[in-house]
Amino acid sequence: MAKIVAYRDVELDDLVIGRGQVRTSSPGKGIEELAQSISVQGLLQPIVVCEARTPGKWEILTGQRRFLAHKMLRKEKIAAAVLDGRVDEREAKAISITENLVRRRLSGKELKDGILYLYNIYGSINDVWEATGIPRDQIRDYVKYPRLVPELKELVDDGVVNINAAVKAQDASEDDAGAPDADVAVRLAKEMEPMSGPQRKNVVAQRREDPDKPIEDVIETAKTGARVYQVVATVTHDTHRAIQALATDEKVTQDEAAAGLIEEALTGRGLLD
Repeated sequence: MAKIVAYRDVELDDLVIGRGQVRTSSPGKGIEELAQSISVQGLLQPIVVCEARTPGKWEILTGQRRFLAHKMLRKEKIAAAVLDGRVDEREAKAISITENLVRRRLSGKELKDGILYLYNIYGSINDVWEATGIPRDQIRDYVKYPRLVPELKELVDDGVVNINAAVKAQDASEDDAGAPDADVAVRLAKEMEPMSGPQRKNVVAQRREDPDKPIEDVIETAKTGARVYQVVATVTHDTHRAIQALATDEKVTQDEAAAGLIEEALTGRGLLD
């Protein structure tokens, strides 16, 4: 990956938006609010640029909204972190995804599009993980996105359910021939959204064992019938704060947030299916 070698103020007229920018859907949305924030607080984080193909120009790898806000404010320059050389489109996309994950959470559709783009370029879940730091199991779920029925894709794109719940719901709705029932999948996805990983797997297992079992009974069994164990762990103050932040962001308890992280790590190491 390219490295930052300098920070400098760059003329807005010398900037071009790179094709690797991950925010391809409505990048101008909320620019007025961002411009107002910048006018009061200043630019809190510089954009990231590299040399453009056109001599004398700089290509924006991350920060197109900050760039547009500066234009709205009629500023002449913007603070930029300069990389040590040109990067190709796939590396630019990786940089953009990673920067947005750290600075501002991407929407489901933007994150999905970025991960699928990188997977199609790299061809490996592990390579995408190394480029972005996004957990392997999350990448694995988003790679499965194209096979979802349109109704589930819409729920994921709108942020109604997460990709893992959608994938598991479609798995649970499939008949013996592997054909999904869209209506059942949508209903299951909405029920499975607040569930833990083991509970979702329980739903899939029950449906495959007894496809005719009423969905209400499947959901109730998954919520109450799965055996769980308590693990006591000692963590640092910073780790505890990070778990608290994750729990608040995901609207779950701290126990659920920590359990999710453990399942994610074990799945990434191939120790949990």
